Amino acid sequence: MKGVQLTKLAQELNLTNLTPDIDLTEIYVKTAEINRPALQLTGYLEHFANERVQIIGYVEYTYLMQLSDEERTFKYERFISSKIPCVIFSTMTRPSQDMIDLAYKYNVPTFVTERTTSSLMAEIIRWLGVQLAPCISIHGVLVDVYGEGVLITGESGIGKSEAALELIKRGHRLVSDDVVELRKVSDVTLVGSAPDITRHFIELRGIGIIDVKTLFGVESVKDTQSVDLVIKLEEWDRDKEYDRLGLHEEYTEYLGNKIVCHSLPIRPGRNLAVIVESAAVNHRQKKMGYNAAEELYKRVQANIAKKREE
Repeated sequence: MKGVQLTKLAQELNLTNLTPDIDLTEIYVKTAEINRPALQLTGYLEHFANERVQIIGYVEYTYLMQLSDEERTFKYERFISSKIPCVIFSTMTRPSQDMIDLAYKYNVPTFVTERTTSSLMAEIIRWLGVQLAPCISIHGVLVDVYGEGVLITGESGIGKSEAALELIKRGHRLVSDDVVELRKVSDVTLVGSAPDITRHFIELRGIGIIDVKTLFGVESVKDTQSVDLVIKLEEWDRDKEYDRLGLHEEYTEYLGNKIVCHSLPIRPGRNLAVIVESAAVNHRQKKMGYNAAEELYKRVQANIAKKREE
């Protein structure tokens, strides 16, 4: 794994580069964890996580500045020569010229930012966590329906793209068609996106490729979306028993995360877009604490108990 190119990190966080002559395109960050060097600046380099982004905050900066020039150069050189990817000075601190000279000597990019150390650390961990998350590509369509990420899967040609197109015409947003990249950003969250080459495109058999963003406007597309619900389209099987109440949830698993899954049988005349909309709203209702199937079950049980009493 190459990791995240340092150029992208600098652009995302709007960092000011104090070493513009160092080529950032060949430097990669391979972990979402970060390090604030404290003991390392005093000279203790055992167990130093030198593969992480290094952040020097106000406390570390003032410690270095109160040292003599000779002592500061000696300690900073030991730190920066440890093959670290980069150094970021936060909270409006700025390295001295001798520190910048050492950065050039050991080819370590050095940045400054006005952000406070805590907010900078949180943002780096969040952004790198998404960029470096475990990722797989699956065959399907991802659509944002009423704020719920609905992943539509099924065999090729079963009607996934047609359902997505109808949903887009009804005001919902396309994330990806045909290939969906899923990233595990936490133990409970999967985030889906489209490959760069197919972003905002839909393939319709008999028509070809259409550009959703151009045809329906920028409000009809979305770059990323968490996956909340999976709808699996399958051919109608007369001999198969399909769930008609929904008392028990079924799940499918991606990257170790379980996602609620509904198997939807396909027959001529079924309006897939309306069914997907209803499934998304019903799933949202369940997350808010209301389950229509359980409510019906309670009514039936109450009715039976009432008749017994009579």
